[in-house]
Amino acid sequence: MKAKKPSFVVVALQAATIIRFILIILVTMVFIFLVTGLLTSLKPEFRPSSDSVNEATGQVPGKILYKYLGQGNKYFLQSFPEEETESVSRQIFQSLTNISLNDPRSLLGHELPGYSLFDGEILVAGEGTNYTNMPIESPPSEEAMEKDTETEEIVDEEEPVKPEQAGTQKTKEEVMYIYFSHTRESYLPLLKGVTNPNSAFHSKANVTLVGEKLKKSLEAKGIGTKVDKTDVNAILNKKGLQYGSSYSQSRSLVQEVMANDKNLKYFIDVHRDSQRKKVTTISINGKAYARLCFIIGGENPNYEQNLKLAEEMHKKISEKYPGLSRGVFEKRGAGTNGKFNQDLSGNAMLVEAGGVDNTLDELNASMEVLADVLAEHYWDAEPVQGNAAE
Repeated sequence: MKAKKPSFVVVALQAATIIRFILIILVTMVFIFLVTGLLTSLKPEFRPSSDSVNEATGQVPGKILYKYLGQGNKYFLQSFPEEETESVSRQIFQSLTNISLNDPRSLLGHELPGYSLFDGEILVAGEGTNYTNMPIESPPSEEAMEKDTETEEIVDEEEPVKPEQAGTQKTKEEVMYIYFSHTRESYLPLLKGVTNPNSAFHSKANVTLVGEKLKKSLEAKGIGTKVDKTDVNAILNKKGLQYGSSYSQSRSLVQEVMANDKNLKYFIDVHRDSQRKKVTTISINGKAYARLCFIIGGENPNYEQNLKLAEEMHKKISEKYPGLSRGVFEKRGAGTNGKFNQDLSGNAMLVEAGGVDNTLDELNASMEVLADVLAEHYWDAEPVQGNAAE
C-alpha cells in the first residue's frame, strides 16, 4: 500500500502587501483617534446630539425630503408639477453648500461680512417687491446715539379718541401691546437739518409716535391697547451692550408685561425700514401712505402661527389698499436675531412702518389702515377664542 503524501497550502505574501496592510491599520487607528478626540473636545453645544441632528435636518427643505420619498413611491410625486423636477445632484449640492444656483445672494451671503443684515426670504411679495428692495436693518451711527438733533415741530392734531359708531363693541381690557425694540429709529422729515439716513435716530421723535397713532386708531375701533415707550437704546447704553442686543432687552419687557397682564393677547413690535422713499411710499387715490411690511423670525416655534397672522394682515391690507403692504419677509441664520420675540406668542408681529424718508402724515395714514385690519381680525377671532368683549 502506497502512503499518501501530506498536502500543504502555501500562502505567499509579498513584503509590500504586508506593509500596506499595516499602514492601513495605522491610518485607520489615527483617524479614529482624531475624530474621537475632536468630538470629545468640542463644547457641549457643538457636539452631535439628537437636537443638532433635528436642527440640521430642519434646514433641508421639505420638498427635497418629499422627493426622496418619491424615488421609492411615485405616488408622492403626483403633487409636483412636472417642470419642478430637479436633479438629485443639484439638490444635494444645495443641501451641502447652502448655495442655490437660482439665487446668487446665497453665494454672496457666505462671502460678504454683514450681508445677512440685508438678506432674507420673501414669503409673500407685495406689489413691486423683489430681492433688490427688501427691508434693510441699519444700526445707528455712534454720533446719532450720542446726541439728539433738533426736531421739527410735531403737532398732534388728533381729536380725542371715541368709538367710531354708537354701540361699537369694545374690549373690557387692553388686549394689544405695542413696543419698540429699536426705539430710536426715526424719520428724516422729523429731524431738522439731517439728511444722512444713517443718522435718522432720535430719543423722542421716533417710531414711538407711530405706535401712539396705532394705539389711538385701535382704541377708536374699541380695541384696548397699551403702548410701552421704554427706550431700549438707553438700556443698551446703560449696560454697555451692542445694538444687536436690542431684542434680548425688549424681550424682558414683553416677558414682564405678559406675566403681569394676562389680558394682553397681541404683541406688536413697530420698526422703521432703512429703504428710501421710492420704495417705502405709495399714493392711493391721491393720498400718500408709508408702505408696511411684516417680518417673521424663521427660528421660532410659533413660526406657522406668526406667519398666518402676517399673511392675513398683508392680504386684508392689499384688498383694501393695493400696494400698501410690501409683503411678508423671513429672517433667519447668522447675523440676525431669527426670533424677534415671536417665540413668546403666536400673536406676535414685527411691522416695519415706512422708511427713513416718510412723513408723519404718511405714517399716520398707514397706521389707520393697519388698525382697521387688526381690529377686523381681532373681532373675527374673538368668538373662536372665547374672550369676553362687550
